Amino acid sequence: MTRSEHDLSFEAMGSRVRLLIGEPEAGAAAAAGAAERARRFVESFEAALSRFDPASELCALNADPRERVPASQLMRRAVAAARAAAECSGGLVDPTLAGAIERAGYVESRVGVAPASLTEALAAAPSRRPAAPAPAQRWRELAIDEEDGVVIRPPGLRIDSGGFGKGLCADLVAADLAPYSRFVVDCGGDIRIGGRRASEQPFAVEVEHPLSGGRNFVVRLGSGGIATSGLEVRIWRDAEGRFAHHLLDPASGAPAWTGLIGATALGTSALEAETLSKAALLSGPLRAAALLREQGGILVHDDGRVERVGPLAAPPRIRLPEIALQGAAA
Repeated sequence: MTRSEHDLSFEAMGSRVRLLIGEPEAGAAAAAGAAERARRFVESFEAALSRFDPASELCALNADPRERVPASQLMRRAVAAARAAAECSGGLVDPTLAGAIERAGYVESRVGVAPASLTEALAAAPSRRPAAPAPAQRWRELAIDEEDGVVIRPPGLRIDSGGFGKGLCADLVAADLAPYSRFVVDCGGDIRIGGRRASEQPFAVEVEHPLSGGRNFVVRLGSGGIATSGLEVRIWRDAEGRFAHHLLDPASGAPAWTGLIGATALGTSALEAETLSKAALLSGPLRAAALLREQGGILVHDDGRVERVGPLAAPPRIRLPEIALQGAAA
């Protein structure tokens, strides 16, 4: 990071958000002002799309008995992003599993709650198998009417923003930072990088190992998105004492134990990278590499073995990193 870059970190969306913003173009606000504007946007994004706040617009939408529900521009963009993530992943990243995630024990925010042991959870987990789309694929029933400004969905079909929210938020913040030399928007591990000089001075991004916590894997990125999905951040014991986590198999509605515990993906945007990382982890070892091969990725198997895929297949350079990318909390 150069000395001219403004660095702001704060807590939001159940995660740590970090902004690095370089020098502005002529006529653009100072980086500190842009960072404060971005912070306010992230906070408003969380307030609108939180599943845990009964006052949020998302909760109001989920509870509305109408099929066509008037919605803000942000909510319409969120539902469109949810549908796009489901399409991109073939239904593996399914935004309509709000009821299932609550039945698994994720009813309230787990901010400040220490996760259960991933090592113990793996020892007790059932036989590994890849996740599959839900047979009903109810995410296909989500639609937007931009002319009337409404979200369309069958009453009772509830949306969970956990599978796409942080990536979408990072992309929306990044769109406002185009007039800066280079920038990073890190929303809890879903990262968007850009700026007119970022390709000349790429950022070094660490990838954390979900078992050891080591950060020996470094990816250099000048533009686009990178995201990691892992089991270690959101893992708990349910009411019956069984281990559970937030990445569900849409076909069963239960936590997925696929043989992978972490997946990092590159994408043209943070939303695409987030979607690919989740889809790869849910797909299991035999299918994940094919999903990540084109743009690149890193897979961590149950036994801790690391597999680098596509453009990242060459051993990464190990150096003092500028930003750290942890397992996704969403």
